[in-house]
Amino acid sequence: MSEKHSIHCPARDIPVRAEADVLVVGGGPAGIMAAEAAAGDGLRVMLVESRGFLGGNLTIGLPVLGFLGHKGTQIIKGLPQNFIDRLRARGAASEHRPCALHMSLTIIDPEEAKRTALEIMEEKGVEVLLYVFCTDVVKEGDDVKGVIIESKAGREAILARTVIDCTGDGDVAFHAGVECRKGDAEGGMQPPTLMFCMKGVDVQRLRDAIVQHPDVYDMDTMPAEQFRTGKFITVGLRNQIEQARAKGIHIPVARTILITGLADDEIWVNMTRVNGVDSTRPESYTHGEIEGRKQVYEVERYLREFVPGFAGAHLEKIAPFMGIRESRVIVGKYVLTAEDILEDRRFDDAIAVAGYPVDIHHAKGGDCTLYWCDDCYDIPYRTLIPAHVGNLLVAGRCSSMNHEAMASTRVMSTCMALGEAAGRAARLALKAGVQPADLDVEALRAELRATGAYLRD
Repeated sequence: MSEKHSIHCPARDIPVRAEADVLVVGGGPAGIMAAEAAAGDGLRVMLVESRGFLGGNLTIGLPVLGFLGHKGTQIIKGLPQNFIDRLRARGAASEHRPCALHMSLTIIDPEEAKRTALEIMEEKGVEVLLYVFCTDVVKEGDDVKGVIIESKAGREAILARTVIDCTGDGDVAFHAGVECRKGDAEGGMQPPTLMFCMKGVDVQRLRDAIVQHPDVYDMDTMPAEQFRTGKFITVGLRNQIEQARAKGIHIPVARTILITGLADDEIWVNMTRVNGVDSTRPESYTHGEIEGRKQVYEVERYLREFVPGFAGAHLEKIAPFMGIRESRVIVGKYVLTAEDILEDRRFDDAIAVAGYPVDIHHAKGGDCTLYWCDDCYDIPYRTLIPAHVGNLLVAGRCSSMNHEAMASTRVMSTCMALGEAAGRAARLALKAGVQPADLDVEALRAELRATGAYLRD
């Protein structure tokens, strides 16, 4: 790349498109919950999203992990559960099923997730604006007074009394000057995945092979009963990957990761990995998408030739974008750590409970590393509050967590719970006439409990 240089842009007036009470930036798992939770009390709530649909990672073919704790108790409830219930009423979501390596899995239909998210926004009176990027913020002192958006209409401002950053990359917080961090001690971030779906799979043949021939189809600590009936995730088949590599097929991971879909002949595949991708840098993200698509076709060939049940299957669709595991996180009033998770630390200001293990997909490749808590752990309200910036909340995988803790909190169910807490906090703070950082957390916790969320005593 040639050395960067700059040009001078003359000062200009930016038109104000709208003024809101609560502005949610980012319409993924955290954002749709935040917008729904913030709506009410006569507030004007807006939700802006850079893509042409809502749902974010709910739309890429991954199951929703972590609704259950390690001991089988449901620990994510409230608005996230209501969302799953609506999908289930349409036959577009499975039950929460315990899973040995993933706590629990809930299979959802990506297209119905998009539809349901938009329906909820319409019902709640949330104003949705798609195809816009947040490129800057409007600040007065330490307060974020709104954001600058860019679209085909040009540059515009949306002003707001409270802003909730649900971008997944901490975009609003970053532009507001909040301290942000990326990755491990060397800046390495967990690699993303480009999911894809195979149809026409003989799933029963795959089940039988896994259960009846464990000596051939080696699985990672997955009991046979996991595969006899119902939905499942397979993790293993290392021997098959080695055989494929010996024949010149490039497989970027050491384990075969397959997820049953809602249809009987449908399998979603989680086997692409592009190391070194930084989703906050467009050239890096572009490289990841291009390389990920190349990997899809290599993995497809592997499945057809080496995995039982795939010989007659075909590639049905590729996810609309890569699933990012890690990028920016803020440094907030409290930084959650892996020690907090593994030692099951209790917090007086807990606003969510999570249970997914610390699941680190290493920046340079190789097997992932898992660290388990006993059952579940608390997430404090202070992880949603940036240091030194007023009337801004940050929810989702860019909340205040270190590298190891974020490897647990990044899953969609937890992000949904954090989004709900942020949305309710924004509304309650406006009602009380205080900044989110000064909100009576007990009032927030009481509302979360009263509306069905799960918090430990």
